[in-house]
Amino acid sequence: SSASATGTDTSGPDPQLAVTMGFTGFGKKARTFDLEAMFEQTRRTAVERSRKTLEAREKEEEMNREKELRRQIEDIEPTSSGLNVVRDNSKSSSRDTSSSESEESSDSSDDELIGPPLPLKMTKEPVNLMEEDILGPLPPPLHEEEEEDDDESEEEEVSVSNPVQKIPDSHEITLKHGTKTVSALGLDPSGARLVSGGYDYDVKFWDFAGMDASFKAFRSLQPCECHQIKSLQYSNTGDMILVVSGSSQAKVIDRDGFEVMECIKGDQYIVDMANTKGHTAMLHTGSWHPKIKGEFVTCSNDATVRTWEVDNPKKQKSVFKPRTMQGKKVIPTTCTYSRDGNLIAAACQNGSIQIWDRNLTVHPKFHYKQAHEPGTDTSCVAFSYDGNVLASRGGDDTLKLWDVRQFNKPLFSASGLPTMFPMTDCCFSPDDKLIVTGTSVQRGCGSGKLVFFERRTFQRVYEIDITDASVVRCLWHPKLNQIMVGTGNGLAKVYYDPNKSQRGAKLCVVKTQRKAKQAETLTQDYIITPHALPMFREPRQRSTRKQLEKDRLDPLKSHKPEPPVAGPGRGGRVGTHGGTLSSYIVKNIALDKTDDSNPREAILRHAKAAEDNPYWVSPAYSKTQPKTMFAQVESDDEEAKNEPEWKKRKI
Repeated sequence: SSASATGTDTSGPDPQLAVTMGFTGFGKKARTFDLEAMFEQTRRTAVERSRKTLEAREKEEEMNREKELRRQIEDIEPTSSGLNVVRDNSKSSSRDTSSSESEESSDSSDDELIGPPLPLKMTKEPVNLMEEDILGPLPPPLHEEEEEDDDESEEEEVSVSNPVQKIPDSHEITLKHGTKTVSALGLDPSGARLVSGGYDYDVKFWDFAGMDASFKAFRSLQPCECHQIKSLQYSNTGDMILVVSGSSQAKVIDRDGFEVMECIKGDQYIVDMANTKGHTAMLHTGSWHPKIKGEFVTCSNDATVRTWEVDNPKKQKSVFKPRTMQGKKVIPTTCTYSRDGNLIAAACQNGSIQIWDRNLTVHPKFHYKQAHEPGTDTSCVAFSYDGNVLASRGGDDTLKLWDVRQFNKPLFSASGLPTMFPMTDCCFSPDDKLIVTGTSVQRGCGSGKLVFFERRTFQRVYEIDITDASVVRCLWHPKLNQIMVGTGNGLAKVYYDPNKSQRGAKLCVVKTQRKAKQAETLTQDYIITPHALPMFREPRQRSTRKQLEKDRLDPLKSHKPEPPVAGPGRGGRVGTHGGTLSSYIVKNIALDKTDDSNPREAILRHAKAAEDNPYWVSPAYSKTQPKTMFAQVESDDEEAKNEPEWKKRKI
């Protein structure tokens, strides 16, 4: 018994081990827990507690209701009636002992009543309660409810029959990206941040919750150096952005603009593009996989469509090679995933649209060879939210609608939609009933428009004049119900409706523009020496504003700087002089007395005076200075005179 008390029970399977380790329990079966029973017990306990709480709350409400009713009766009854029920109620407990006496006295006076108050119909005088005495709100008349239901049903029918009413275009804000074309727009899934890219190589970040009415971007960077931005898209988790530029390498950056990965560049000297590790020519566009995190697709001028993984930037995941019907290479101009991520669609320069199964790279699943005019760049293909319809925006100024299940001819086609940019896109409305695209215009030849088509009939039901430039990008966010538009003159516009839209631009338009803060700089250099002795330690500047106020009172620190010298003077303040002699001399020395004459003559004009009256240098060398001898230069006449006679005779 002592061994078991000390925790060294040797009756187990290995007594020596128990003694060594200092505790028992070796070889015993572990305790099992029935989770379902535990959950059931917890549920019953919670139900029981909820029931008790509800009963207590009901009792309290009932008591309050009785008190309120008694107070109303006391207020309504005249004092002459003698129904002082509340006052006599407090005495009822003492009157229970003398019930017989109270019965006798009740005949003579009505002041003393026993028990709860009498109902209203038993009182002597009839009491007409007003509507305000009834507890709780009055139920509305039935016919009004029916009328309201009819009105709501009529409004629903109108909204269903007319999807144009759901377009949020009553208000707009303008974000100034730059001066060149906004060629890329991206919104994160929550709709909190907008990212824009353009032909000026810049990528700008806009935070709707952090912006005020000045609408300024909180970050601007150039992730691809001197390459135009072709496409920007947030991942489905919102933590990464796919950046596709005019280079051959796509980049992935995080929400703050820091680089996460960069795709590798392939070997351009290999003939078979499937054997290279990456793209070898300029990119066109890219798109994230809607379901798988970290997977995206890109297409390039090297006639390939490649899928990538963020975790493996050194090599693509798979390669799709678009081909003509004769088996020749063809360049894809745009690509995208289907809504479920199982299909990859690409439009090519020969006018064809090819759709592959994501897991089968050999042959396309669907191939329509003349979807658009050959030789034009189809700028966008987009799947509807139900995944059954594909919209294509062609470089032949058309917009076409295709049924993926019967991919043999277009469902509808609309023409007269000019486009001059290789990234003019189209998108579906959140309810899948409208299709939106933009139009391009020459500079000074009208305004670009945002055109809306009804999906069911493909009628041109609505259009918005955006600005006097082309409409390149359009984006209709399903959560915000706001339309983002990128234009050819460097603007990013956001259209919204205060009643139909959520958050987004509504957050920043209500904020007043912040006043520009003055530059709070230190008035003098402040040396921080935390371990200096107290006698050498400078006083810590508590507040820059207070220090500025002190310096304003100091005549030396608040002295106005002298204006620049307007008159004669060089090298600083020599143009100004005081009344001293030295200032006057300095001023005269600094006067501009330059001589533009011949410098040799300017030097030699003092030569005669120096020779006649030597004072500084010449006396020191008067005894040792050699005599100057110059060569004699004779004229031609003198040379002829000095010629000998024999030369003259010879001539």
